[in-house]
Amino acid sequence: MTAARRDRRPRLPLRAPLVRALVRAGAHGAWHGGHPGDPRLGLTVPVATPAELRGGLAVLDNAGVRATLLVPARLAALDPEGVRLAAGAGHEVAGQGDPAGLPGLDVAAGGAVTAWAPDALGLGQLRALAARGVRPLPLPSPAPEPGLTLRVSPNDLPAALARLGALGYRPVPVRELPEVRPATPRDLLIHVYRRLVDDRFARAHGVRPLTERADAVMRVALRPRPGPLPFPPGSLAAELHLHSPRLVGLNARSSLAAYRAYQRSLRDVARALRERPEFREARAVFAVTLFHGPLEKNGFTVMSLPPAQARVYGLGFRVMRLVYGTRVAPSETEPRLAWMEREAFLARHG
Repeated sequence: MTAARRDRRPRLPLRAPLVRALVRAGAHGAWHGGHPGDPRLGLTVPVATPAELRGGLAVLDNAGVRATLLVPARLAALDPEGVRLAAGAGHEVAGQGDPAGLPGLDVAAGGAVTAWAPDALGLGQLRALAARGVRPLPLPSPAPEPGLTLRVSPNDLPAALARLGALGYRPVPVRELPEVRPATPRDLLIHVYRRLVDDRFARAHGVRPLTERADAVMRVALRPRPGPLPFPPGSLAAELHLHSPRLVGLNARSSLAAYRAYQRSLRDVARALRERPEFREARAVFAVTLFHGPLEKNGFTVMSLPPAQARVYGLGFRVMRLVYGTRVAPSETEPRLAWMEREAFLARHG
């Protein structure tokens, strides 16, 4: 790409990162997503024209799904009947873009609009909206996540709804997310932790997510085999990593639900070992974990770690528990190494 072409790309205002951070921290009453262990996610659909509005409504009606429609205030003047139809069908009408025409949007929706997409808005605009009882919606997630919001264009709705259903998600309007609540500064800190610690660790160690399904909790990386494993030096093994926020959410709903999700996720690992070329050389599957009890019941051999190594891992697990806020104490407090030979793992879980 040439420098001239780069210069023509749209640029966000410099204030945008600050506004996003403040929204994540709850500025002006911004909402935070719902329960991280519930399969419902907040579906938001931006509609810029009457054709997009009517087309999106037709797709949603055909699928029996209600959503949060992001409607520019000017669209209320272009197609007030379409906005009324959306509200009457049970969709949440929220605003997007310039909020100057908010009163007209209220009239078309048949009631007060109380939520607005914060994208590209400045602090002054968010403050003015808050003074009228309108709160910023949660910023959308780049991929489906239980309890968070996902933004889908009208053209992509048919394929997206089919995929979400196949993955076990239940799209709902943002206002209907279970345990949706005002954001707090702690939510911003958790977001920063995930970006600076979890995501950076995943990139550095080649951790592959196996978490498309709403209840999937495993990630996996190809690593040199740990010293105690009975394989030649230089052998590779698949290391298991948990999707900690999702497992915490599932466990908060039900220990049984979390255990079943754990079981299903082992099958996801087996599928990755069979189908992904990068894992063909893995001689074993292993994890250093507090959840070695369930792994032992699933055929893994469990070994104690050297005391110093156990203390380091234990400290890391305590930090994660503190960050993600689980109130359920683990059944084990000492991390251990659990491992299983590849063929035995595939025979049992594949």
